[in-house]
Amino acid sequence: QVQLVESGGGLVQAGGSLRLSCAASVRTFRIYTMGWFRQAPGKEREFVAAISWSDRSTYYADSVKGRFTISRDNAKNTVYLQMNSLKPEDTAVYYCAADPFGSLYDDEGTYDYWGQGTQVTVSS
Repeated sequence: QVQLVESGGGLVQAGGSLRLSCAASVRTFRIYTMGWFRQAPGKEREFVAAISWSDRSTYYADSVKGRFTISRDNAKNTVYLQMNSLKPEDTAVYYCAADPFGSLYDDEGTYDYWGQGTQVTVSS
């Protein structure tokens, strides 16, 4: 069983930055592809970014490319999402997810474990 705990959400003005963290309680963190998803009010959950377990390749939704950066620290069992140039449309609950040996990075159905989510609110 893998437990994921997100942190770092909050209220920020448009143009500002936040860094989300997701800590995993698992010894084999290095084998998990890690993803970030978000869900805005009244909308379906959508893919934001992912980082592979194998070569740390990164993948981004078009809406966040050039503004968000995903990274991981296997020694700390933690994945990060650096969010810059935030826009009001980035407002959502952000979830991290883990998929052992995962290769379908933007498909939420393939992720086995999910965190409880952290709220990000961007004011205009």
